[in-house]
Amino acid sequence: MPAKLTILLLSAFAAACFAQEDSAHTNELALGLGGLPALSRSDIPRLDTGSGVAFQVNYGRRFLKARKVAVYGEINALANPLRDVSSSIPTATHDFASLYITPGIRVKFLATSRIAPYVLAGGGYADYEQSTKRIDGQPNPVSRQLARGVFDFGGGVEVHVWRFVALRGEARDFYTGSPAYNLAGVSGGQHNVVANAALVLGWH
Repeated sequence: MPAKLTILLLSAFAAACFAQEDSAHTNELALGLGGLPALSRSDIPRLDTGSGVAFQVNYGRRFLKARKVAVYGEINALANPLRDVSSSIPTATHDFASLYITPGIRVKFLATSRIAPYVLAGGGYADYEQSTKRIDGQPNPVSRQLARGVFDFGGGVEVHVWRFVALRGEARDFYTGSPAYNLAGVSGGQHNVVANAALVLGWH
């Protein structure tokens, strides 16, 4: 009797595992690391920003599931601690940090397959923190904090490596108003493209 009970329990456990593999997870938490490439602004005066490291946290919850498509609502937070600024104008901001918090929608295709591509779009809040110094080393007179609206869009692919573990490669563009570079001629929108890789944990 104990042997039969053990076999029954193992069979039930295996069935549950396979069932979990064959369905899209309801909840997903991704921890990512990536980078922002260097950026050149065509404004007058010309301004360039250096590349930077990006730390990303993403939570998604599935609210719609079809045969091969799953739709998730997500909240994405991305932080970049430092991007250097270079310009021929010495009064420009020396560097800045950025934070983007963007609720949005993610549509995953072939959601129950091992390899699942997806597209995403969202919008929310951007925060830029300017350096206390200008390029010439003098104190920076602009306010350190600047809030902007942000629209993000992009796509990526997930590769499932275990029952509740996947790897994700992704590219996003965070489009915002300009940071406060302390240059009157630099204005308008700015594209902040981020490429990152993430570890994804999924559960029901």
